Formats: sequence, structure tokens, C-alpha cells
Amino acid sequence: MTDTAISVRGLNHFFGAGEARKQALFDVNIEVGRGSLTILMGPSGSGKTTLLTLMGCLREVHAGSVRLLDRELFASDEGTRIDMRRRLGFIFQAHNLHDSLTARQNVMMGLQVHGRGDPARHVQAADHLLGLVGLGERLTYLPGNLSGGQKQRVAIARALVSNPDIIFADEPTAALDKVSGMAAVRLFRDLGRTRGTTTVMVTHDPRILDLADRVVTLEDGRIVEDRRASLPRNITPGPA
Repeated sequence: MTDTAISVRGLNHFFGAGEARKQALFDVNIEVGRGSLTILMGPSGSGKTTLLTLMGCLREVHAGSVRLLDRELFASDEGTRIDMRRRLGFIFQAHNLHDSLTARQNVMMGLQVHGRGDPARHVQAADHLLGLVGLGERLTYLPGNLSGGQKQRVAIARALVSNPDIIFADEPTAALDKVSGMAAVRLFRDLGRTRGTTTVMVTHDPRILDLADRVVTLEDGRIVEDRRASLPRNITPGPA
């Protein structure tokens, strides 16, 4: 095992075919260290989400190399990508909660879909994470009875409950107020310090930039700036 969680080399990506074929990423190179918090920024259409989904095994890598947790994704089969996704946590701007399930049940699904742990402890784990995101008094609420920000916090808890190696987050604070957004990002940062959890986050939220180890800016499918924190953080890796 290396200290690098994600290694991207010479990554190009295209959408469409024939005359409609359009290049979305151009020779992208980036390495993300284990336990770090990396933010991807840039205008709409710059390639941030495309890069995130390629690193997160949600799209196939067709040109270039993406190594995720020491596994090569270029030309990998669907079975490999499914296995890798089980080690990841995903948070999207659209919370994608099940309307018929309570907050607790939605978070428990983060464990049940992977068959992780003792089912008898799923409730305890879900309640713990919901407490961490400030929803300890909303455990049995259905999504229809939660605000947009509360739904997003449920989605954050669901992504974290299985203790993923890497968290991929696309605008996770967009629906949150300043206090809740800062608290969520501090949680990601603290998981990096205590467990070695790596977070890669797409955001337009300038309020959270100072919490990141690194801010990578993309424009027109290219990395145009890569700014690292001035002081490195001590990372205590979690269990392999």
C-alpha cells in the first residue's frame, strides 16, 4: 500500500461520437494523498464532475491512467469497478434519499447494500452518524418532513456510515447554510486525520477553501492551478 490514494496520468475523456464527439478532459495529471482533503473548483463545464466520476468508478476510463487505491481503472471490467465502489462513499447535490424510508433507514442502507457488519449494529451506526451531522432528533423523520439542508446531511451520513476509504462529493454543501456546511467539511477533514479517509470534493463554495489541504482549479478540461495548504497535516492512517 502506498501513500497515494488516487493517481491520474495523461487522462483524456470524450463525450459523443463522430462529428458530435467533444473532448471534456485534456491530459489531466494529479495525485491525491491518503487522508487528504482535495477540492476541485472551476466554472460550469470545466470538467470537475467528469474527473470526479472517472476517479470514482462511475465512468469508464478510456484514455490515460487512473489508479484508485493501487488498482488500475483503465480498461478495467465492470466487476472490478463494482468491487472498488464498495470501498467508496458518494455524496451528490441531489441527495437521492428514498422517500418511504426514515432518516435512520436511509443511512442504514449505506451498510446494507454492501453487507457490511452485524445487522444488529446498523441502527447504532446510523444513529451515531446522524448525531454527528446534527440530526440526532430527526432519526425517524421521513425525507418529506426534512428541509433540503437536512436531507443533504442525511445523504452525508449515509456516505460515511460504511467507513469508506475515499469520499467523492459533488457540491455537498450547496444546500447547507454556512454553519452546517463548515461542520460537514470539518467532519471530512477530521476523518482524514483520525482514519486516513481521503476526500475529493467538487464545490463552488469559497467559504470552505481554507479547510482543504489542496485546491485544484480546472478550466476547459485542463488543470490551470494546483494550490496546496502551506502547512502539511499529520495524518494517522486508519486500518487497511
